[in-house]
Amino acid sequence: MITKLVDIVAEARRRGPRRLAVACAADAHTLEAVAAAAAEEIVSPVLYGDSAAIAAIASAEGIDISGWTVIDVKDDKKAVAAAVKAVAEGGADVLMKGLVSTDVYMRGILNKDCGLLPPKGVLSHVSVIELPGRDRLLTVADVAVIPAPDFKQKCVLVGYLAKTARTLGVERPKIACIAPSEQVLPTVPSSTEAAIIAKMADRGQLGDVTVDGPLSLDVALWEEAAEIKKVKGSSVAGHADCLLFPNIESGNVFFKSATHMAGADIAAMVTGTTAPCVLTSRGDTPRTKLYSIALACLAR
Repeated sequence: MITKLVDIVAEARRRGPRRLAVACAADAHTLEAVAAAAAEEIVSPVLYGDSAAIAAIASAEGIDISGWTVIDVKDDKKAVAAAVKAVAEGGADVLMKGLVSTDVYMRGILNKDCGLLPPKGVLSHVSVIELPGRDRLLTVADVAVIPAPDFKQKCVLVGYLAKTARTLGVERPKIACIAPSEQVLPTVPSSTEAAIIAKMADRGQLGDVTVDGPLSLDVALWEEAAEIKKVKGSSVAGHADCLLFPNIESGNVFFKSATHMAGADIAAMVTGTTAPCVLTSRGDTPRTKLYSIALACLAR
C-alpha cells in the first residue's frame, strides 16, 4: 500500500511514461512540474499554448524543452480545446491544466462534441492528502466541483473514492461519510443520508468497500476520539482511508486547512471523465503539481 505521495511518483515511474497534454503551458510552475515528471520518466509532454511564451519561460527557468512537442495555440480557449481533443481521440493519455482559469478548463472537458465526460456522467474531484503524523494517505471528495452533491451523486462519489484508494493499493477502502455528529440526527440531511449509504454498503450495493456514517471528522480520523465518544462496532472510526464530505464548503475548508495550516501535501485530479485530468490551483507548488501528475498517470 502506498502511504506517501512520493511513492506515487515511484509507482508511476515503474509503470512507464504516459502522454501528457498540457493546456496553456506558458507558466513557470507548470513547466517546472512537467519537467520534474519528465525527469522521473512518468510522462512524455505535449504542450499547448503560445509557443514563444512557453520557450521564453522555459529559457528563463533553465528548463530544457527541446525534446518535447509544443503546439502553438495563442488563444486559451483554443489551447484547452486542442489539448482535450488530443486526449479524447487517443493522442494523449492524461490532461493537465496550465495557466488558465478553471472555468475555461472545465468547459473544455464538458464540451459535448469533443469533451471527456461520458453521457450521463458525474464530474467530480478527488484529492489525496498526506497529513503529517498519519500512517496512511487520505482520499477525499468533493472539494472543488460539486457544490451540494445529492444522494445519488454521493453514491457515485463513494465509487470514485474507492477507485482512487485502490489505485494506492488499498484493497478494501474504509470510507467515512462526514457529518456534524456521529449520532444519527433525523433533522440533518448529511446525517440521515450517511446512515443510508452506510447500510447500502453493508448490503454490498456499493461494491467492495466498508462505509460508515454519519461520523464526525474527529471520530473518522482519530481512534482516541472514537473511544472517548464510545463509538462501537465501527471498523472505519479512527481508521478512515477516505472521507466523503456532505458539501463543497466543508470539503474545501478541510482541504485548505490541511494544506495551509497543517502542512499537508496533496495530489488532485478530476474524476468521472474518460481520461484522468489534472486540476490544481494556479497558486499550487510545482511539487503539488508533480504529485497530481503522478496520481493521474496511475489512474490511467
